[in-house]
Amino acid sequence: MIEIIILGRGGQGAQTAGNLLAQAFFAMGRQVQTFATYGGARRGTPVMSSLRVDDGPIRLRCNIVQADALLCFDDSLLDADFLALARPGARIVVNSPRTSQDLTGTGPHRIIPVDGRAIARRNDMGKVVNSALLGGFVAALGQPDIDTMCRIIEQSAPARKAENVAACREAHDLMAAIAEEA
Repeated sequence: MIEIIILGRGGQGAQTAGNLLAQAFFAMGRQVQTFATYGGARRGTPVMSSLRVDDGPIRLRCNIVQADALLCFDDSLLDADFLALARPGARIVVNSPRTSQDLTGTGPHRIIPVDGRAIARRNDMGKVVNSALLGGFVAALGQPDIDTMCRIIEQSAPARKAENVAACREAHDLMAAIAEEA
């Protein structure tokens, strides 16, 4: 079983990203359980999306306390409480223009930055970063495959379908290149 936590602020698209990721895993024939936690019901407050993915039925019905992978939409949310949710060796991807070395000063975890905002801007997406972050995240995680993720994004995007897919692929390719260098 893979346990994933996505953290963002209300209005950034973290909940949508969690739902899209769940759909991509499901499209690949995996069993998925997804649930959300909202701090306050307003824009800007922390929100969390949690996913469990497995090949068989998922009967576990509790909060995730140690995740295999974490995606953080805002590096200002990267604190000890969030990092405590990571299992040893967990993949932690954060939306940030900062370097990995700058971010690993927050503890013993290996944190992988992806500048989702810059990628979104280059692809005419403005401040909408969830497609870019999903591309980087699936590259770091190694699943689901990028073609499935892009197909789900294209089917679900209310507008700018090509731009969303391009942002997802660009982030995936950048992250895959970083992984090859490491």
